[in-house]
Amino acid sequence: MLSERYGWASTPEAPCFAGRTVCMIRRNVRGMDVSGYNHSDSININTPPDDVYAIVSDVSRVGELSPVCQSAAWDDPGQAGKEGAWFTGHNAIGEFTWDTHCKVVAAELGREFRFVNHGPNGDVELVQWGYTLEPEGDGTKVTESWQVLPAYPDMVRSGDPNVDVRARIDGMAQLARDGIKETLANLKRVAEH
Repeated sequence: MLSERYGWASTPEAPCFAGRTVCMIRRNVRGMDVSGYNHSDSININTPPDDVYAIVSDVSRVGELSPVCQSAAWDDPGQAGKEGAWFTGHNAIGEFTWDTHCKVVAAELGREFRFVNHGPNGDVELVQWGYTLEPEGDGTKVTESWQVLPAYPDMVRSGDPNVDVRARIDGMAQLARDGIKETLANLKRVAEH
């Protein structure tokens, strides 16, 4: 059960998450320091950096890679892949689904692709995701990174003022760590195929 795996206890009266109800202990975390909520992992892929970049910067391919983001589409196809472009991602954990609006903040061919998740309404910077690519022989060292941004705790709290914000973010951090490992393995499989 995802709620137990990522540190959430289920009760019938709590709000829904991942197809289960989730009860969080009330904890006031105003001004919470989220700088420690980041993670990155790397993998070597036997494919040149430009070819790997073509995969990670094509958000329509995210469903081949991510265990959570099932699909994505550019909001304006004419801006696809460019810095400043927006896309909408469709996510799922179990039966729980949601959309996020994301903005590309770095798009450097063969080197870096980074975007910020602005949440379901597209109005607040919540999490930054990115890929950096370094030549490694004839292949590429790919590093995927994840960083919670300062507005995230308030967004979590806005959905339920009684939520244990730290526990929720701890659970999301574990989900990101697991997801990065899986995404990189999938990227290697897709890029080397």
